Amino acid sequence: MGIYRKEILMQSSGKGTFEITGDVAEGVRESGLADGLASVFVRHTSCSLVLMENADPTARRDLERFMDDLVPDDYPHFIHTYEGPDDMPSHIKMALTRSSETIPFANGRLLLGTWQGIFLWEHRVAPHSRKITLTCVGE
Repeated sequence: MGIYRKEILMQSSGKGTFEITGDVAEGVRESGLADGLASVFVRHTSCSLVLMENADPTARRDLERFMDDLVPDDYPHFIHTYEGPDDMPSHIKMALTRSSETIPFANGRLLLGTWQGIFLWEHRVAPHSRKITLTCVGE
């Protein structure tokens, strides 16, 4: 059983979903492991990860719009606004979604479905540099 760890640095351009499937797949290949599990973890509290359709970008836009309607930036009762009006909404969106995903791999390839992709979901309005830890466990 082997373990491989890699840090993926991602620069967002602000609010939205950014596909990282290729970066994760490359990390799995670099690991030299054939079969196992890939754990993807984002090390921040104002962005998250999501497995989502990667064929039609309007599916992601609908998800993003729905989440913005569910947790609006201009909600008047937030008191944690130290970093701006999108600060607390970003934390709530992260808490409602996921900070990590676990994807199996076989023969050195991610076992994602035909239309599945792995996305960093940036919840802040301004661009941010994000750290994502990939850990592969397998043989």
